[in-house]
Amino acid sequence: MKKSLLPILLSGLIACSTPQQKDTEKTTPMTYQFLVGTYTNSPEQGIDFLTVSPESDSINLKTLVSNFSNPSFVLANNSGSLVFSLQEEAGKGGGKIASFKRDLSSNHLTLIDSLETGGDHPCHIALSPNEDFLILSNYTGGSLSAFKVDSEGKLTFSQLIQHEGKGTNPDRQEGPHVHSSTFDKEGKHVLVADLGTNGVYVYDFNPENPESLTLQEKVEMTPGDGPRHLAFSPDGKEVYVVQEMTAVVEVFDYNDGKMTPKQRLSLLEDGFDGAVGAAEVRVSPDGNNVYVSNRGDANTISAFRKGENGSFELIAHYPSGGLMPRNFNLTPDGKYLISAHQKSGDIVVFDRNLETGELKETMLRTKGNQPVYLFPIN
Repeated sequence: MKKSLLPILLSGLIACSTPQQKDTEKTTPMTYQFLVGTYTNSPEQGIDFLTVSPESDSINLKTLVSNFSNPSFVLANNSGSLVFSLQEEAGKGGGKIASFKRDLSSNHLTLIDSLETGGDHPCHIALSPNEDFLILSNYTGGSLSAFKVDSEGKLTFSQLIQHEGKGTNPDRQEGPHVHSSTFDKEGKHVLVADLGTNGVYVYDFNPENPESLTLQEKVEMTPGDGPRHLAFSPDGKEVYVVQEMTAVVEVFDYNDGKMTPKQRLSLLEDGFDGAVGAAEVRVSPDGNNVYVSNRGDANTISAFRKGENGSFELIAHYPSGGLMPRNFNLTPDGKYLISAHQKSGDIVVFDRNLETGELKETMLRTKGNQPVYLFPIN
């Protein structure tokens, strides 16, 4: 009786093809994409786009939108279809907020809308969890500007909130300087860092009626701190505040709009003597590590890990790879940290140890024009 050769041939084909498919999956390099906010000094400059593929030793930077002055902060919605950028300028109507439609295949940005913020030098944008509300922080103006956003990206002015007061430093805190606003994890409150009045303002936010932010309380910081940016832990139970002027990251317990001081962590080496300017704070996806950049004469990124008792301890103060690390960010998977430098123009890639949180500078770097913000995008 003759046996069919078909099963033998099929099994041979499967045996040959399966390893090849697996090898293809293993060798496909991961590429990370970032919108890049910049300061500009020529019409050719504007919003940039960064692609990084560490496994293939590839890094590329290009300009998406030119002739767009000082887009120092830029972000996108979750799908990446809408992009929002400010223009950090001053004038009769303050700075500007602009919305763009993004072509997901070509990354081309098409302007949808542009409105004045009503406050000078906007420097930060917050997008509500429902993606239908924007808050602009006007640094020199000392105010908040709120805008509604429809599904097509059209903007409607909603509210302007003016802060009042000052701090103890006559050079930096002569008046209000709103530096950032951040929605909490539940989207019920907005925490606003005001460097000039030395406090974090907690505003109530109603997603059902987002046209009215109402102040709950002002949380005073240690005199002379100058709160700048903040970030929440993944579970929303802690908040980390960068104190720009004292080079400290402060840890607070957080519960339904209430902040309770917990720990202050220095960003300085023992015996450091020089100018400081703490800038950005990022949290690892697992919540075990906090990273903070420090400008001035330090030019470092400080890394901390959470101990078994819930307190943070220093891993190291790492050289940031350039001058004036105003901003940096982690890749969404936490494998890499990308550091951007306003003064030297360097954008530098670091390996991040997923177990220990330690950083190691790679050879991957590129130059840009005053890169000052990095936003990961799909």
